[in-house]
Parts: sequence; structure tokens; C-alpha cells
Amino acid sequence: MCGGRGERLRPLTDYFQKVMIPIGPKKLPLLAYVITLLEHHGLKKITLLTGYRSEDVERYFGDGAAYGVKLRYSEDAEDQTGSLNAVANAMRKAAVSKCDELLVYYGDVFVDLDITRLLATHRKKLADATLVLSRGYTLPVGTATVRRGGMVASVREKPGLSINVTTGCMVLGPKAMSLARRLASPKNTDLMTHLLPAILERRMKVAAYYTDEAWYDIGTISNFEKLDREIEKLPPGFLISK
Repeated sequence: MCGGRGERLRPLTDYFQKVMIPIGPKKLPLLAYVITLLEHHGLKKITLLTGYRSEDVERYFGDGAAYGVKLRYSEDAEDQTGSLNAVANAMRKAAVSKCDELLVYYGDVFVDLDITRLLATHRKKLADATLVLSRGYTLPVGTATVRRGGMVASVREKPGLSINVTTGCMVLGPKAMSLARRLASPKNTDLMTHLLPAILERRMKVAAYYTDEAWYDIGTISNFEKLDREIEKLPPGFLISK
């Protein structure tokens, strides 16, 4: 998924597609690290769902041979926005091959995800969809407890919450993919907002897969700067040597 405009990353995204922003000491696009991660786990057929500045992505990565993969491209339909529509559009155009398992990975989310184990979990649980989750979430702001009468009793700076957080990554099985095609519409239609609730409403099986690795949603300048500092700390077998 690499078609969004990245409004929260402006002014950087006035000049770059957000997945193409140079990052780390090698100043490679974030998407290069994502593709390397997928190839590291044996995924050789990758479809890039593009939109805003799509030509920049295709010009840089070409057919994917430099990364040991085969790349296809699916440009989002102008009259259908949202992540669900992007996936359904790619399946409709056969830019995504017919398959039993479709890994959906957001190009602006980065996590050193054990994709091999994720797919094994999806198969073992015979799931229609598997969501990648992270345990706990640290609020980016402080909180206060207020007593009756409007008096502050305590404050906590950026507390951690014991909740399951969705990273955006997921695996879809045949039934879920078929449902995604049926739900596509001219409205802004989203995987998390529309597809996953529809799957659960139909009593289809949704499995949870937990990752303990740090993950980054590169949706803001501060998150981008944090990953820019930390990306070279990834495991040596994963880092790009090109």
C-alpha cells in the first residue's frame, strides 16, 4: 500500500511520495526496506498499490530485479479511494495473482515483522484473516486524573495503555478477498473500518498475531525522524547491503 498523499508529512510529501522519503544513513526510500523485508522471508511476487506520485515509485524500483523480486503495479482508481478499494482494484485488474493468502503491508508502516511465522500462524489457525497486533500503546501526550470539584489528583506523562494495537498489516484468505471485492464502492472504503467488521459480522475467523518488535507508523515528522535514527539498528540479516 503506497498510494496515499501523506498530508501529515508535508512539506516533505510535496516533493516525495511518503514511501519514497530518503531514510537512514544510506538515504534509501522507506519502501526499499519494506521490499527487502518481504524478500528476506521468501516473498518474491509483490504488487505495489500506487496513487499519488506513482511514477516516482515505478521509475525507482522498475521490475524489482535489483531487489530479487518481481514487482507489479496497480494504480488506484481515481473514483474509488481508500485502502479496501485499492486492494479490490488490484485484484480486479489481476495485478494481484490469484492466491490463497494475500499479505497486506502498508508502505508507510515499518516493523521488523517475522512474516514466515505470521503466515504459519494464519495457516495453523485456518483463519479467514489474520491481524498483526502489538501489545500495549504509549500515548504521545500526558494525562490527568481529576477529582470532583475540578481538582487535579494526579498526572502521568505519556502513560502506557494495556491494549491490543493494530499495526495495519494483515493476511487475507480467499473468503476475505472475495468479500473485499464485493464491498468495493465509489465511497472511501477502508480495510480496517469496513472489511474487518464485515468479516466479523459474517462470523468468519479472524486470528491474532502478536509482534514484539518495535513498529513505526511513518505518518508524522516526529515518527519519521525516530525511524531515521533507529533503522540501522535492525538485525544484520535484514539490512540492505546494496
